[in-house]
Amino acid sequence: MKIKFKVLMLLTVFLFLLGGTALTCTIIAVGKDAMADGSTVITHNDDSSVADFRLWIIPAMDWPEGSMRDIVVDSHNYIDYGNYPNVDIGNKGILVGQIPQVPHTYRYFHSRYSFINEMGVAMGESTSSARRELREARGMIDCWTIQDIALERAKTAREAVRIMGDLVEEYGWYGSGEIINVTDGNEVWICEFYGRDLWIALRMPDDCVYVGANTFRIRDVDFEDTENVMHSPNLISYAVEQGWYDPNSGEPFRPVDVYAPRTKGNIREWRAFDLLAPSMGFEYLEVHYPLWIKPDKKLTVWDIFTISGDWYEGTQFDLTKGFGAGPFGDPFASYTTGGRQRPIGIPLTCYLQISQIKSWLPPEIGALVWFGYGAVGTSYQTPLWPIMAELPEFYRTGSRYEIFRRDSGWWTNTYVQEMARRRFSDAIVDLRNFRDPKMETIYNTVPKIQELAAKVYETDRDAAIAIISDYAYNTAVAWQADWLKLGDMLMGKYAADRVNFGGTNYPKEWRDALTFINENFSTEK
Repeated sequence: MKIKFKVLMLLTVFLFLLGGTALTCTIIAVGKDAMADGSTVITHNDDSSVADFRLWIIPAMDWPEGSMRDIVVDSHNYIDYGNYPNVDIGNKGILVGQIPQVPHTYRYFHSRYSFINEMGVAMGESTSSARRELREARGMIDCWTIQDIALERAKTAREAVRIMGDLVEEYGWYGSGEIINVTDGNEVWICEFYGRDLWIALRMPDDCVYVGANTFRIRDVDFEDTENVMHSPNLISYAVEQGWYDPNSGEPFRPVDVYAPRTKGNIREWRAFDLLAPSMGFEYLEVHYPLWIKPDKKLTVWDIFTISGDWYEGTQFDLTKGFGAGPFGDPFASYTTGGRQRPIGIPLTCYLQISQIKSWLPPEIGALVWFGYGAVGTSYQTPLWPIMAELPEFYRTGSRYEIFRRDSGWWTNTYVQEMARRRFSDAIVDLRNFRDPKMETIYNTVPKIQELAAKVYETDRDAAIAIISDYAYNTAVAWQADWLKLGDMLMGKYAADRVNFGGTNYPKEWRDALTFINENFSTEK
């Protein structure tokens, strides 16, 4: 009877709740006093089933007087940026206008989103949704364009926020609302763009951590603190005009309550905060978590990488447990079959970028991104610098709409991810044993490489950039080769059920459940 009850319960949940959940992004921001090494960090899990995964370096450029910059809606959709600025958008984007170009633009990384420039300004995004009336308004500036332009023009996070705000105020927002986290090694800003020309940004305290998971969260604002608060001039007056806020109510103006009211908690926010500060004892059903918190201990990049790939392991929502996870505890199967909580780390992540900025180093040396394709829990991170001379070819190779390619970085990570799912509970041990020591070595090596390059930079800038460029290129190439070997090993060991040459060897609990289903739900008379 125990087995019968468990199976019936799981089948009921599966059949009733089968369906999809919007696969959108999670971001984290960490202040310099919350990091163990004094850097600042922003992240972006780019969760998408359609994203153009290719990675480009957009070069720094000087522009003649009178130059104009194209504004293209959907400009990051499998468009070739290999010969920038001679870019043919074809039918992949929509040219909606032009704005004056600045005399000089900076070098930056461009992928599904653009995320870090040579000056050490970095950002990520998490799509959110405000009032329907705001979503229906259509301006010229979408989330891709706004990040591109900010990274082309900003030397600091504060400048980037101001640039983005000015663009939205002048040209209007296009598309869904967005949360954008921005840093420069000193400051961290959290921006919310609601639609139309409405936005607000707050500077985060240096000892705090922010988590964004597709829900706007800026509520309590000291509008007198102009040093740490920026916003559109009509942020309050527009709400009053629309009858959404009564200034005579005695209630403070809270942007989220007015423009994107929340009615339920967000479990990803809860999980991240619970990992960062278990001492605070957050409840997962709370509607409003703090905008940011102080972590119980100072963080490392490894800590942030681990949180970014989390699937609730060890909690009551553990996706490696239960019938939905299959016989081998596959958290991705458990999530995608429906009826389970949406984790931070999902199988359709395009890439994770962890931008880490060290303000005490020259910008070109201190502006570093840890980059990796695919589901974070079954992927790796390698260090890249926007100033590096070139990227390995595998970053620009392939398409998710074409055949599998062993010379494509995204396809290689997808290969390992899917091979691990053949027998997840065993394969994830092999993967971590292979990956984690290598990542630890690189984590320990990168600061030394940066220190050496910074010393050389004092007398020879080109030689210093060559040091980090060669290290990043060679490390990325080595990872690609090693990850292919890992995928081949996992395929040979698990994909064809050749563990001990004895078939699938399902766990007893799973075999008992299947036996019960066959005996009680068989269609044969």
